[in-house]
Amino acid sequence: MTNYQSDDNSLQPIDEVILALAEYALLDLQVSDEALDTIRYCTMDALGCGMLALADPHCPRVLGPLVEGAEMSNGVLVPGTNWRLDPVRAAFNVGAIVRWLDFNDTWLAAEWGHPSDNLGGLLPVASYLSQLQAGLGSSSSIAGKSFTFRDLLVAMIKAYEIQGVLALNNSFNRVGLDHVLLVRVATTAVTAAMLGGNKDQVVNAITNAFADGGALRSYRHAPNTGSRKSWAAGDATSRGVWLALMALRGEMGYRSILTAPKWGFCDVLFGEKPIRLERELGCYVAENILFKVSFPAEFHAQTAVEAAVQLHPQVANRFDEIERIELRTQESAVRIISKSGPLHNPADRDHCLQYMVAIGLLHGDLAAEHYEDDCAADPRVDQLRSLMQVAENESYTVSYLDPEKRSIANSVCVHFKDGKATETVEIEYPLGHRRRRDESKPVLHKKFYDALATRFSTEQCDKLSRWTTEPTCFDDLQAHELAELFLAD
Repeated sequence: MTNYQSDDNSLQPIDEVILALAEYALLDLQVSDEALDTIRYCTMDALGCGMLALADPHCPRVLGPLVEGAEMSNGVLVPGTNWRLDPVRAAFNVGAIVRWLDFNDTWLAAEWGHPSDNLGGLLPVASYLSQLQAGLGSSSSIAGKSFTFRDLLVAMIKAYEIQGVLALNNSFNRVGLDHVLLVRVATTAVTAAMLGGNKDQVVNAITNAFADGGALRSYRHAPNTGSRKSWAAGDATSRGVWLALMALRGEMGYRSILTAPKWGFCDVLFGEKPIRLERELGCYVAENILFKVSFPAEFHAQTAVEAAVQLHPQVANRFDEIERIELRTQESAVRIISKSGPLHNPADRDHCLQYMVAIGLLHGDLAAEHYEDDCAADPRVDQLRSLMQVAENESYTVSYLDPEKRSIANSVCVHFKDGKATETVEIEYPLGHRRRRDESKPVLHKKFYDALATRFSTEQCDKLSRWTTEPTCFDDLQAHELAELFLAD
C-alpha cells in the first residue's frame, strides 16, 4: 500500500496497482511510432468488425436505445447506423458491434482478452467531448475539448496497455471470472482522464470498477455458452464510461478495494492472491497486439484453422477414409476450447477447437456463416469432430507464455484407414502476429474494405478506404467528425 495525498490533504492508503493505473491514464504519454501505426490498424479493424456485425442477423436486436424512441438529436453517433445516443448507451452499442463476431484483435497471456473492445467507450467519449467543444452538444458541467482522432489513438494505446499488462500474470479465468473485467477497468481509467478528471477522480473511478467484481465466464462454456459473450464487452465498456462520469460528479472511491482483508477484491474473488503489474506501463501491448486477419475464430484456434485450410486439398475427396485426426495445441486451448458432445448455437461452435478445424478441412475456409445451424447440420462436421485427438504439446505452451515469442502454435495431421497420412502442418505464429505484421497488412486492408462494402455505397467505401493507403489521413479530424464518416447511407 502507498500513502496518497488527497485533495483534502489527509493521508489515505491507496492500493499501489490502482495508483499506477491512474497515474498512467493521466500521463502525457510519448508513444512509439510502431505503437501509433499499429493502433491505427487496430482502430480501423475494430470499426470494420463492427460494420460486419451490423450485417449479422442476430446482432441488431441488442442495439439502439434501450428504450424505443430515446434517441438524442445531439447524441453521439454509433458508426454504421443513424442512432445518436448518450455516451453510455453509445458505448454499449459500439462495444457490442466491435466484439460480436469474435473477429477483432486479441491479447493472450495469463488472461486473454480483446483490447479493441475499449473503443466502445473511448470513441463515444471522444466524440462527446469534441462535439461539446464545437458547440454541438447540450450544456454540460464537463468542459468540451479539442479531441482529434490522433488524441483518440493515444487514449487507445493507454487502454490497450492497462488491459494487456494486467493480463500478463493475473489469470482471472482460473477463478471463473471473465476477461471483460479488464475492459471495464481500462475504459474506466482512460475515459475518466479523457473527461478531465484529476488524480483523485481517476483513482475513485478505478476503485469502483474493481468494486463491481467480475462477470462469470459461464456464458463462454458448456453447458451455458450463449450470445452474452458477444455483448459482454459492450456491457463492460459502457459501465466504464458510466463509472467515469460518476467520478467526475464527485462519487467517492474505495482505495484499498483490492487489498482490504476479507472484503477486498483479492480475498473475495482472486483466491487471496495479489494483483500485480508485470511491467512498467508504456506502449508494449499496442506494439505486440494480435490481429484476427483470416478467421472469425477464438484466437487459440487461429493457427489450427490455418493448418486445416492448408490440408483441405489433401482430404477434400477422402473424408470417408479418415481414421483419426491428430491435433496438438497449447494448454490454454485444451482448457477452454476443446469440446466434445453437442454444440447448441453459433456461440458454442465458435469456441470449439474441433468444430473450427472440421470446417477448415471441409470447406477450405472459415467464415461467420459457418457457425450457423444449416452448416452445422452437415453430418460430416460431427463425424470429423469425433475423429479428432486433441492433446497439449508442452513446447507450444512454453512458447505461448514466453514474452519474447508469444506464439500460438497448433499442428494438424490427418491419418487414413490405409495407413497413410497427410503431412503434419505446424504453424507457430498466426497471420496477424507481430512477427507476420507486414504479411498481414494487405489482408487487413481487404478485410476492412469488404466489411465496409456490407454497409456503404462504393463511393463511401472508397472514401473510408483512404485509411489503408494514407494511414495518417484522418489523424487531424475531430473525433466526432471521424464517427460521422461512418454514418449509415
